[in-house]
Amino acid sequence: MTDDTLDQPAVHALLADGRMVRIRPVRRDDHDQLQGLYEEMSPENLRLRFFAASRRSAARAADRACAPRHPGYRALLAETEGQVIGLAEYDTGGTEPDARTAEISIAVADGLHHRGVGTLLVEHLVSAARAEGITTFTADALSENHEVLRLFADLGLRTARRFEGPEVRCTIALDDSDSYLSAVEERGRAADITSMEPLLRPRTVAVVGAGRKPGSVGRAVLHQLRTGGYTGQLYAVNPGAHAILGVPCHPSVTALPRTPDLAVLAVPAAAVPATAEECGKAGVRALLVVTAGLDAGQAKALLTACREHGMRLVGPNCLGLSNTDPALHLDATFAAGHPRPGTAGVAVQSGGVGIALLDGMSRLGIGVSSFVSLGDKYDVSGNDMLQWWESDGRTDLALLHLESFGSPRAFSRTARRVTRRMPVLTVDAGRTEAGRRAAASHTAAAATRTMTRGALFTQAGITATRSVGELLEAAALLHSQPLPAGPRVLIVTNAGGAGVLAADACAEAGLTLPTPTPELIDELLAVLPEGAAVGNPVDATAAVSEGQLMDCVDRIMRYGGIDAVLVALVPTAVAAATGDDLVRALTGAPGQRTKPVAAVRLEQALPVELLPTAQGDGTVPSYAEPQAAARALAHAARRAAWLARPAGTIPDLDGVETERAHAAVAAWLDAHPDGGWLDPRDCAELLDCYGIPQLSWAWADTEDGAVLAAQRLRGADGRVVMKAHWPGLLHKSAEHAVHLDLRGDAQVRAAYRDLETRFAGLLTGVVVQPLADRGTELFAGVVQDEVFGPLVLFGLGGTATEILADLPQSRLRSTGGTPIARLAPLTDHDVHDLITAPRCAPLLLGAGGARPVDLEGLERLLLRLSRMASDLPQLAEADFNPVLATPGGVSVLDARVRLLPRRPHDPYLRRLR
Repeated sequence: MTDDTLDQPAVHALLADGRMVRIRPVRRDDHDQLQGLYEEMSPENLRLRFFAASRRSAARAADRACAPRHPGYRALLAETEGQVIGLAEYDTGGTEPDARTAEISIAVADGLHHRGVGTLLVEHLVSAARAEGITTFTADALSENHEVLRLFADLGLRTARRFEGPEVRCTIALDDSDSYLSAVEERGRAADITSMEPLLRPRTVAVVGAGRKPGSVGRAVLHQLRTGGYTGQLYAVNPGAHAILGVPCHPSVTALPRTPDLAVLAVPAAAVPATAEECGKAGVRALLVVTAGLDAGQAKALLTACREHGMRLVGPNCLGLSNTDPALHLDATFAAGHPRPGTAGVAVQSGGVGIALLDGMSRLGIGVSSFVSLGDKYDVSGNDMLQWWESDGRTDLALLHLESFGSPRAFSRTARRVTRRMPVLTVDAGRTEAGRRAAASHTAAAATRTMTRGALFTQAGITATRSVGELLEAAALLHSQPLPAGPRVLIVTNAGGAGVLAADACAEAGLTLPTPTPELIDELLAVLPEGAAVGNPVDATAAVSEGQLMDCVDRIMRYGGIDAVLVALVPTAVAAATGDDLVRALTGAPGQRTKPVAAVRLEQALPVELLPTAQGDGTVPSYAEPQAAARALAHAARRAAWLARPAGTIPDLDGVETERAHAAVAAWLDAHPDGGWLDPRDCAELLDCYGIPQLSWAWADTEDGAVLAAQRLRGADGRVVMKAHWPGLLHKSAEHAVHLDLRGDAQVRAAYRDLETRFAGLLTGVVVQPLADRGTELFAGVVQDEVFGPLVLFGLGGTATEILADLPQSRLRSTGGTPIARLAPLTDHDVHDLITAPRCAPLLLGAGGARPVDLEGLERLLLRLSRMASDLPQLAEADFNPVLATPGGVSVLDARVRLLPRRPHDPYLRRLR
């Protein structure tokens, strides 16, 4: 067996029962364990596996798996605590490197069936096979082997069966389909939730490092657990005490009378690895590490101990976690108070933000279902918490503060599903370079770039706010009010100045203020006091009574021309003299209102409050500033719009030659192992593989060749363009390496000689093109993010050469302002959003009476660019600038592509980070 068997690194993943296993390639020294795996099988299982109950089959199977690897063969094993519990193999049956069909076999240790070992191994084989170009698995099984037949049937892949006597021939198509991703996702979700039980529903908790004197973090956590009423068994671990705060204390984890499900580690950083190892050997299922300041070696040792012993981990460097379930009352934090029980799930990377959110949710009366301070996020992540909240039966609002992402595409799929069931809100932290540096310094992980993060949030339907205060404002409205059907708001006020402020705030937030119809105006004037002005805002005057205001709001609620009502109130002596409580006009309204209503009280001390209704069946959000109310309504309107449209689909594309593209990329990287920018000919070939339309062009490396190319390409007006090329040339206009509007052979010769003279020693040739028609110049591009994968950008194009500083390692040209972006693969909705962005839409849709451009052609181009980026992990950057859009079509006038030697990465493969 050669070293190339180790090209697939070992990973850890979760079984159906929440247990952790290690998946890795087979090594030569695994022979004895693999032989033992088979020898310990029952005769019946041996017969089902080998079609005969021969013990000699065990040695032969181990020999095969541990033999030197040959092309088209791969063997993966699953092990736990160093013990092999499963093996899966595929073999194309020959030495042809381009074989497309492989036969698979699976073996799982007796006593470990029905835990998902075989399914998990097959998923990893599928991922490896796809990366090697294998498109089909085949497998032979006895027709009575119901377990393996069910395994194949439940994978989520297209499976065909052919019965041949007592045997069944299964053929499995390795399609990259959404049904398969959904099946993998569901298996992963179930396993993940089960693995989180010891963390968030532990029956026994031990605080390791609880101090005898006040002031220690461990003692504070123990105090919170004890005073919070934790209903399980609670222990402290400290070799110098018999009891702390009335809690029994023991000298070590191994000395505890019961093995805890959850161990809270509040020991010095240097002691964390050894303590984690002790917990793992004792059988602890989960760790909460509040300790900060671990160096790289200590961090690696901590995670290794958790992986080797199958423990889930929260932290390190965190505030703790809590679960307010009345049956548990778990508060393992060192916050100042206990969180109020409620329905909001909260997960944060910053302990300070966590304290602010816990306090805010408690103050609003929404309360918390569960809270996890993720800290440095070595293991448990926002994705885990979304899946937990989705299934816990208590959470209806999810609040996240994430400064980095480990598996963003898996997170995106989870978030898209969860946001259909409940609002998911986040603080968009790290929007500036200074903020990203600060995030990296305290979370030990690089923060995500603003444009990339924004694309993730938009596509996943996440409500992104710019501060903790704004998050609480939006949470209050989303928790208490129905969603608006759109952005139309009608403002009601008892003070004209307050109405003006509210109108400004709504317009700035992107909301619209429609003018009431004459019928509504008459109806409102009939119930409001004399002197009232009914427009938008409705000025009800200081003389309005409680009953009049209630009647006014109710009539507006029945009006079909608005989607929400904002009521801006100020206290007046008139209301005080009459005993009217104008706020009660909102909270005391009869019946269920079907549109959201928000109050603004300029004298209010707190930024946002939830006012209980008179019937006690709900609340109304009240804000101290109209800007806060408008922002919250705008967030609600965007969520409603996201929910209103069906999930997008990735359209099928004809004329895509993926295998040819892979071959072209591989050949180019063989010749350029360090990667780089493609020359125009290689670039054009790659675009042609994906049917991306290009303006006709020709390559020339001599003066005569340029003349011949111009003669061949001249359009009706006889004009051509000449562009210089040499390796590393990025911005031709900035280098004055372009000649436009060349007429006749003499001008072509003069242009070539000019370029040849000015760029002597650099120039390798020129590109000659016909002068393009007039049209709208656009920009389309791709940046391959190391973590997020490909990001597709789109915007106005042209000749500007500003560098996009907010894109990782990008040298793409921003033209006409920063483009907008979406993560690939693009759905039909994503493409629509890109094209209808405010910066581009007027020009594309036909502003000023002009004809619209070929929108379908533009959609096709973006989808093909997305497909190219998704197919080719080696595609580091692509820059189409300009893309010319006219009513008659769309074509790329200039394209640059950079490749880097990268291996395919499966973002949806089940594995722990």
